[in-house]
Amino acid sequence: MNVKCEDTTPRDPERRMYAGNLENLKDVEGHPHYRFVRGDICDRELLNTLFKEERFDIVVNFAAESHMDRSILDPSPFLETNVKGSQVLLEAARAYGIKRFIQISTDEVYGSIFEGRFTEESSLRPSSPYAASKMAADLLCLAHHKTYRFPVTITRSSNNYGPHQFPEKLIPLIIRNALLAKPLPIYGNGEHVRNWLYVEDNCRAIALVIEQGRIGEVYNIGGSEEWRNIDLVRLLLNLLAERLGQPYEELEKLITFVKDRPGHDFRYALDCSKIQKEIGWQPLTGI
Repeated sequence: MNVKCEDTTPRDPERRMYAGNLENLKDVEGHPHYRFVRGDICDRELLNTLFKEERFDIVVNFAAESHMDRSILDPSPFLETNVKGSQVLLEAARAYGIKRFIQISTDEVYGSIFEGRFTEESSLRPSSPYAASKMAADLLCLAHHKTYRFPVTITRSSNNYGPHQFPEKLIPLIIRNALLAKPLPIYGNGEHVRNWLYVEDNCRAIALVIEQGRIGEVYNIGGSEEWRNIDLVRLLLNLLAERLGQPYEELEKLITFVKDRPGHDFRYALDCSKIQKEIGWQPLTGI
């Protein structure tokens, strides 16, 4: 894993959005096929206008409230964006004859698993309001396929990491806090297990699903490695200690175990044999 630290604070306050930064898209701003529209996924009038103007062929629904802790504090925005927003987007896409609709989902819809791995046929048992809202969106998509023969495909990805990730997620939070000599909060005893997927591997898988995925199907997309949270944090601290020329022990002192959050799933693990066999995708980047 390469650790890169940079200031990504936008110079223009109007370009600043929660968990997003338009400065990250400057490289594509001049592309003839790029257009940024700031709006609400639940705004039917806006969506209908965009679909009418642009005549899209494909829709990929990345839009979501995704931070687990925030969903526990207040589920309402998650239901609004993830459920109602998906429904509004589905209606617009269906009205304008979209050829492919890709719903971006999460491994968290399956809940926790102590042994083995979830397949696409596993039961959905979400543990948090966030995961429940994503499950509801998945079911809406599958219902649209069954009822209207709408061309929906769903991807369910494991934990993503990579450049420019907002520092409420574990990896950027640990790196940022360690650089600032702030406490490194870890839930419970740090034994929770996650499967980590590099963002470019995820995007490559989604692109392949757009091109080759079967309509009405679900595809799991998981990384190649499982890590206990505490082991991943120690790995990050070792890398930072090397880069900074600082003793590892000084950074390790920042680790702070905090009260576990309600409904915290112990382990996520995906069986990705379906996308591997049907489409030939494999993760290329490991931690």
